[in-house]
Amino acid sequence: MTIYYSLTFMLLASEMATFCFLVFPLPHNVRKSVFGFLSQSPIIAKIAYGLKISFIFVAILFADALQRMFRVTAESELAKQNGTAHAGGAQAENSFAARKFYSQRNTYLTGFTLFLSLVLTRVFYLTLDLIHSQEEYAKLKASTDGKPASPDAAKEVAELKAKVAELSKKDRDFDTLKKQAAQQAAEFDRLATKYNEATGANSNKRD
Repeated sequence: MTIYYSLTFMLLASEMATFCFLVFPLPHNVRKSVFGFLSQSPIIAKIAYGLKISFIFVAILFADALQRMFRVTAESELAKQNGTAHAGGAQAENSFAARKFYSQRNTYLTGFTLFLSLVLTRVFYLTLDLIHSQEEYAKLKASTDGKPASPDAAKEVAELKAKVAELSKKDRDFDTLKKQAAQQAAEFDRLATKYNEATGANSNKRD
């Protein structure tokens, strides 16, 4: 794997670790402190700006990997139609298969990195909204304890309850997405191992 794809894989691994941390069931006070620091720290803001630039390069790599995957697939189909792949023997077929596999791997790697960056951003801001809604609900509940609630206050409480319930549901949906992503990654590793065992392709070959 070339250095830029290795860096992309490291970025993907850090995104997965960050995602697991964001959806981890922390106590409310701890989560409030952590997300407050992440949203207000100037250092985190600079890191986020650098990551945005790196995702631009990942998007370029994704476009290049996608184009290469289509080209390798077209060349493989053309070779099968012309019979040149069979003429070269098993080595030629393994070469086409290896090129196709690595091009697909690079496409999935860069594409999933970009997709997870969008998911992380959405999860972060949804969690911030949930924390703010919970804070507003707690303040409103404290101010109305022991007092008859006015119609406006009751309406606001109902709206906050609905918003908290909706954000909690979205948080559970992202937990489900995390499990699906882990299953897809495991399936990808299984297919990669099965491919290498079936073809005997040299793992040192890289596109």
